[in-house]
Amino acid sequence: MKPSEFVKAYLPYAKETERKTGISAKAILAQAALESGWGKAAPGNMFFGVKDTDGINGNEQLLTTTEYSRRQDLKFPVIISVTPVIRNGQKWFKYVVKDYFRKYHTPEECFTDHANFFFKNKRYGQALAVKHDPYKFAEAIAAAGYATDPNYAKTLKQIISMIEKAGQ
Repeated sequence: MKPSEFVKAYLPYAKETERKTGISAKAILAQAALESGWGKAAPGNMFFGVKDTDGINGNEQLLTTTEYSRRQDLKFPVIISVTPVIRNGQKWFKYVVKDYFRKYHTPEECFTDHANFFFKNKRYGQALAVKHDPYKFAEAIAAAGYATDPNYAKTLKQIISMIEKAGQ
């Protein structure tokens, strides 16, 4: 999906989440775009890869995913393969598995659930103080350890800029 198509399709949902939570719709949309590949990977309106920890409520879907661990004894609902790999000179195990992920009735339900994650975790207090500014919010969630990617804030800010150019 092109950025302009993504914005047109999902901005109304992000704005509704902004109305409910105060978190910038641009920040919400940027994270959704980044984590779903501009909507290419959002089965069940799940844009953020949120795992479902119990797999029993009816709000989950069993999806194939890849996980990496230093351990060879992890448990998943279905293990397809476990392959030893070397990453940065260290031995890891690449798991191809089926695991439970949340599913949502609407994109807005997903966006709001994800936004509430920031409110439930104290480490995002500084991010919530700047929740109306998508660029500052991106920097603050990255600084709080939202993602392991050292360029997460920079990437997110580039996507925010693309969203602004695409139709906001």
